[in-house]
Amino acid sequence: MMPERRAFLINSIRNLGLAASGGMVWSVFVEEGKSAPFILRPPGALPEAKFIASCIKCGMCVEACPYDALTLAEPGDNKPVGTPYFIPRTNPCYMCKDIPCVPVCPSGALDASLVSKKDLNGETRLNIDLAKMGLAVIDRETCVAYAGIQCDACYRACPLIDKAITVEYTRLERTGKHAILAPVVHSSACTGCGLCEKACVTKKASIFILPREKVMGESDMSYIKGWDAQDEERLREAPEEVTTKTPRSSKNPVDYLNQEEF
Repeated sequence: MMPERRAFLINSIRNLGLAASGGMVWSVFVEEGKSAPFILRPPGALPEAKFIASCIKCGMCVEACPYDALTLAEPGDNKPVGTPYFIPRTNPCYMCKDIPCVPVCPSGALDASLVSKKDLNGETRLNIDLAKMGLAVIDRETCVAYAGIQCDACYRACPLIDKAITVEYTRLERTGKHAILAPVVHSSACTGCGLCEKACVTKKASIFILPREKVMGESDMSYIKGWDAQDEERLREAPEEVTTKTPRSSKNPVDYLNQEEF
């Protein structure tokens, strides 16, 4: 075989190999560039699809975090490469009052308006209590508190104690003598910081953080909690066809409940 032909074949095979390996690498980046369904973002993050579109992968939020809670996704992490995330079990968000990761974001992927509130003087200030990074979920079958063993680790670790997590006391039917001090998560206040997950005493945390959209349901106009003034406000926007009309509707609930005949 002529030297020129041999060199041509060798170069062709080499180029094919490079192209194939390059294609494999590129496919990995494309796959990891997609939105990850169970990834937890820093406070103030836009909804996931908008966050992916806005984040420029600069890493400034990661550098600004004083607790090293944030990590930039790398190839092989099965997360969109270059985007910030945190793992509550090992590195939760410590709820900094000044939220240093948010103001440094140059693209608006971390939106300060989502974690800001006007004070009594009308000035807009950052408020970490408004963060909605995720929602704590409790596995009652492995939570030792629900088994009747005294534990309030997650409750004590919660930075919004008695708001995001409360403790409900119920009788332990198994013994008839003891109480269950059961932690209960309230979605309206939980920020998803993950401090409860880190504090959990079980081998695999029995309380853990998931993206809110993955675990929260949504009611509709057909079901209104009449004792909840905020929930009842939804009636103002309810179409006529979903509002049930009965003879009792015009009466005060206390009046017809106290009637002897129905």
